Amino acid sequence: MRNGLFALATALVVAVAVTSTQQPRREPDPRSMGGGECRDNPYNCKDTPNPLPPASTVWLEEMTWMDVRDAIAAGKTTVIVPTGGIEPNGPWLVLGKHNYVLKTNCDVIARTLGTALCAPILALVPEGRIDPPSGHMRSPGTLSLREETYQAVLEDVARSLRAHGFQSVIFIGDSGGNQNGQKAVAEKLNTEWAGNPVVAHIGEYYTAPPGTPNVLRQLGVVKDGQPDDGLHDSPGITLNMMLTDPMSVRWDARVKAGTATINGVSIENKERALALARQVVEARAERTVTLIKTAIASKGKVTTSTPQ
Repeated sequence: MRNGLFALATALVVAVAVTSTQQPRREPDPRSMGGGECRDNPYNCKDTPNPLPPASTVWLEEMTWMDVRDAIAAGKTTVIVPTGGIEPNGPWLVLGKHNYVLKTNCDVIARTLGTALCAPILALVPEGRIDPPSGHMRSPGTLSLREETYQAVLEDVARSLRAHGFQSVIFIGDSGGNQNGQKAVAEKLNTEWAGNPVVAHIGEYYTAPPGTPNVLRQLGVVKDGQPDDGLHDSPGITLNMMLTDPMSVRWDARVKAGTATINGVSIENKERALALARQVVEARAERTVTLIKTAIASKGKVTTSTPQ
């Protein structure tokens, strides 16, 4: 009986294999997009109209493939690649400080520019030697990439975006350790592609050029002689994070504990703090947009500052 069942099972497997080899292989359909075959569903065809209104977001990860296709066709041909980090920032700020900052800043920059989208934030960047730990890696929770890994990811992201038809790829980094890698990859690809698309690193997003107005100082919020808490933090950073999520700076807990200040600047009045934050973000966005336009006009051949 057992031998008979085994023989039957073997025969069925052979029959299925023979049948499958007899079925003609379908040739790839060049019209196919969207994760499926055009011949199977019209929503997988590259020219099928989007059944939904244009997306209101500027973030690629929040868009459908049709949203991105239509945005590029409508002139949104610049894409910003933001890089943040997971690192220690004192007792109040979450490890993802730079990513929280970029969530607001890239959005405002892209909308101000009017022709740009934001790639997903690259949350993992070089933060120090992993073993033995150095730099920020000495603090629990920090996640670090090797420099070569970081640059390889940036390059692959840029090559992906070029394949989809973007005409400008702009790198902005929200921390010092992000800058050299961005600059190196931008220079490499801009040389290789001869500015088509333009690849540019905007170092002044992170380090403002000399003479750049300081919004908080102009408003009298920051003054000479104010205390320095000696933390990996500042009023500008804290306010910027609050605009994305007050929880990211532990606002409620700090107010209750009477510690809602940084370097002598109070954030206890949430409405006032958020109003200040909007001015900080808008000023930074305007500066960055001007630099992006310059980089695109010069085919990426601009000199940007890189912190040492």
